[in-house]
Amino acid sequence: MNEKERVFKTAFDAYHQKIYHLCYAYTGDPDIASDLVQDTFLKVWEHLESFQHNSAINTWIYRIAVNTCLSFIKVGKRLQTEKINEQVLESFAEAENTVQSKVSLLYQCIALLQESDRLIITMVLDEIPYPEIAEIAGVSEGNLRVKIHRIKQQLTELYQKYERV
Repeated sequence: MNEKERVFKTAFDAYHQKIYHLCYAYTGDPDIASDLVQDTFLKVWEHLESFQHNSAINTWIYRIAVNTCLSFIKVGKRLQTEKINEQVLESFAEAENTVQSKVSLLYQCIALLQESDRLIITMVLDEIPYPEIAEIAGVSEGNLRVKIHRIKQQLTELYQKYERV
């Protein structure tokens, strides 16, 4: 195994699940999220030699994933998660009260957030350190903490609204 393959494998093993969560938050669809993860890591492979090490590799991979998701959204290939109707959310609320249904409802609520908020809250859920999230999101750490607080409030309101339905 050459150096490029070793670095790629290490990065893929460490970050593919977190990138999946990010893509799922953007799309709300597990199949599309899987496709976007593949697209992201294909781009990582193709550009690995050009990685400048100006930031951590996970920060670079997150930026590629965000750009991949945004490109996907711009060309209209994704489900219109902003227009998820209440019937879909109600079906989650009516589902058996299991951990999986709660997680699914949470991700459906995350899909209703603004794109930048989805990015931030997904990284928080993946336990990415705040300084890295701030760098990826392009905000100061203090501003990030305020944004996270507001996102959590909004997410709590959405979740409670559809959980009761």
